[in-house]
Amino acid sequence: MKITLLTVGKIKEKYFNAAIDEYSKRLSRYCKLEIIEVADEKTPDKAPEAINRQIKEKEGERLLAAMKEDAYIIALAIDGTELSSEKLAAKMNQITLNGKSHIIFVIGGSLGLSDAVLKCADFKLSFSPMTFPHQLMRVVLLEQIYRTFKINAGEPYHK
Repeated sequence: MKITLLTVGKIKEKYFNAAIDEYSKRLSRYCKLEIIEVADEKTPDKAPEAINRQIKEKEGERLLAAMKEDAYIIALAIDGTELSSEKLAAKMNQITLNGKSHIIFVIGGSLGLSDAVLKCADFKLSFSPMTFPHQLMRVVLLEQIYRTFKINAGEPYHK
């Protein structure tokens, strides 16, 4: 199984990078993990909605260009479906049973994902109606993917 995190922007904080490295190492026994970062756009403070939409569209074009056609695309979106860890594990298991061996999780930039990216997603996943920094979401998502593999392998993991 191959898991790709397709994300907008780079991680600058050492503590996020340390957590990402730790979960990447843990996941290496379960899957081939790839993290692809596309460039983000500078977002001016208090920019009009038209500018924000243009920024999302530019970032979205970069994300779409990095997507593989044979992969199952899961976009992280506030208005997506909320799943428990167990239900996410079952969802990922079902995806592989349906013949997909590559799952791409897409995390947008500070403004979220463009409509074009959301439309091409096979599934929209929400972690909460709250807004989280996209850098932090990488860590949370990797932890949940790791938890998913532990659940599906029948291995213990703290609750």
